[in-house]
Amino acid sequence: MYASGDLGASNQPFATREEAVAAFAAHVNRGKARALEALGVRVVVGEREGARFRDAYSGRWYWNCHCNGGVFNLGHRHPRVVAALREALDHLDVGNHHLVSGWRARLAAQLAESTGGRLPYAVFAPSGTESVDLALRLARAATGRERIVSALGGYHGLAGLAWAAGDPRWVEPFGFAPPGFIHVPFNDVGAIEEAIGAETAAVILEPIPATLGFPPPAPGYLEAVADAAREHGALLILDEVQTGLGRTGTTWYFEQAGVVPDLLITGKGLGGGLYPVSAAVMTDKLEAFFDRHPFAYVSTFGAPSLAASSAASSSTRSPSPASSIGSSGSGAGSSPGSRAFPSSSAASDSQWASGSPTSTAGCWRPSA
Repeated sequence: MYASGDLGASNQPFATREEAVAAFAAHVNRGKARALEALGVRVVVGEREGARFRDAYSGRWYWNCHCNGGVFNLGHRHPRVVAALREALDHLDVGNHHLVSGWRARLAAQLAESTGGRLPYAVFAPSGTESVDLALRLARAATGRERIVSALGGYHGLAGLAWAAGDPRWVEPFGFAPPGFIHVPFNDVGAIEEAIGAETAAVILEPIPATLGFPPPAPGYLEAVADAAREHGALLILDEVQTGLGRTGTTWYFEQAGVVPDLLITGKGLGGGLYPVSAAVMTDKLEAFFDRHPFAYVSTFGAPSLAASSAASSSTRSPSPASSIGSSGSGAGSSPGSRAFPSSSAASDSQWASGSPTSTAGCWRPSA
């Protein structure tokens, strides 16, 4: 808690904001420190709970509308996820990524069930970037083709092939993008149909591209993309890192769009905001690649036992209103036809999800 006259400094490694900013500039990212200062963003995250966090030095509370792109899908430090991780720490650690893990198997089964069994396999990684990179490599291996088609303005991560699939503005500072990537305007059926051809391995899209300002897909757009991809023998990859896990009213956005991808990417909120984990969820046909090459892809921190435990506990029924968060069974707010992750707890945490009582609204504004 924050004592009078010492608003959060006791919970921070540096006694003052100035010391924290100076250390960040000296050892983490000098340019970012300068840019944030120039923009007047002087927030250092301190205490956090539910939908809010407190500045470590001023003591002001803020509504977290940024949410780290969905990382805090259940709010900050959700009690059920915290409890599951603490319990796991009593007897688990990272584990061994080569050996059979019941924890990984349980989480993969939950993901498969959430797709109605249409995507029965999952390969895990620590971040969405790595899951996208794997999906693109797998698409190339499965089709024997190189071309990847994606949307201008999109974002799929900042490393590997995921970096090249995103908008060119992410590539330009580093230069020399990998070959084989084509970017077309989002929601332009004609442009994407023209880009997909006999050389195309996969089309990858965010159903609602976050860095484009969250434009919804036009009616029939995703169906047209799926039809064009399959007409040419290409795969459809939907990056649902931000649209999945109930953030659009159903567990996965593709349930609303009338399409089923060959590969589905999830991450961010999957770890409940406490332990990083992501997954590429795929068809049985694509999993056959690993029948031939079982050790072609391994990740030291790809859903270790701790991550799998916390992710399983954070999996919830599609949370349209906050009252559905954390409930099992057909709780209030679950969308008709939406599929639930089997939950490890039946407790409802709607009050937690809405944050502490306050009368002030607004993003990144003091709530007190």
